[in-house]
Amino acid sequence: MKKTLLAAALALSMAGSAFAANLPNVAILATGGTIAGTASSSTQVTGYKAGDLAIQTLIDAVPAIKDFANVSGEQIVKISSNNMTDDVLLKLAKRCNELLADPKVSGVVITHGTDTLEETAYFLNLTVKSKKPVVLVGSMRPATAISADGPMNLLNAVKLAADPNAQDRGVLIALNDQINSAREGTKTNTTNVDTFQAPTLGLLGYVAGGKNYFLRDTTMKHTHETEFDVSKLDKLPRVDIVYSHANDDSVLVDAAVAAGAKGIISAGSGNGSIHKDTEVGLANAVKKGVVVVRSSRTGSGIVTPAAPDDKYAKAGFLDGYSLNPQKARLLLQLALTKTSDPKKIQEMFMKY
Repeated sequence: MKKTLLAAALALSMAGSAFAANLPNVAILATGGTIAGTASSSTQVTGYKAGDLAIQTLIDAVPAIKDFANVSGEQIVKISSNNMTDDVLLKLAKRCNELLADPKVSGVVITHGTDTLEETAYFLNLTVKSKKPVVLVGSMRPATAISADGPMNLLNAVKLAADPNAQDRGVLIALNDQINSAREGTKTNTTNVDTFQAPTLGLLGYVAGGKNYFLRDTTMKHTHETEFDVSKLDKLPRVDIVYSHANDDSVLVDAAVAAGAKGIISAGSGNGSIHKDTEVGLANAVKKGVVVVRSSRTGSGIVTPAAPDDKYAKAGFLDGYSLNPQKARLLLQLALTKTSDPKKIQEMFMKY
């Protein structure tokens, strides 16, 4: 009887090992954020300490993950994402490329604060050199809150990174049972769990009944299709954003140029419109070799290309197409590592 029980136990153990061996391997890189946040009470959903919990704690809180992937956790930083830096972005891109070059790794998940999650996602969308899924995930409520959204978001992100159907779709954002493209997804609400949307083109897909459903493809070039290589970069050019408003002037433009900005994104009103006094400052910046790109503060839509005889074209301003200011800034930073030719940079904005 004992031998029979022992044999059965051994068989179950071997079956479990075989099952684990057949699961995809997903690496989780942690950067902190609300998903790793803690508060003094379960009802506190603002004013908490972001990035307090280590990645293994987050993984252990979702035991079901082990049913879908073999996961490993790595703590890159423990910060609130409003404190994200170029140094961390470069570190993440390089680490993703190292991991994804391993044939045993099926995909990467990055836990991240939601404030700048879309920026990190888009930066990786331009710099990761793999077709394998890279999924950014966060939460709007800290881990200690009632109905914390982090655990389910993390589970969905791991399942998405392990899904072969998620390959070659660019970097993805997974929150609230929704799948967003890194290029189009953006935070639209200060505290709502439904904050990530894609106002111009719509969601890439949904998670329903534990399954991933993709509703469309992204047509812009991404990841392995881009020309950007950060493997030997240790810093990025300074690019600043100047926000347009009534009664505007060129004070902030002049300050950006004085601080050494190589590029300026104009977060213009409407269709990339610029106040006449700010326009003078930006035109002077172009004459000094600063690349100026028009974007829009509206949150959606396309900044239509200026006609050759338009005042903005004559001033040498480029068009940001459908990128919001914060993403246009990242593309311009990377573009400036390759060229300062306005024509070539404009082509990049229409391509990526």
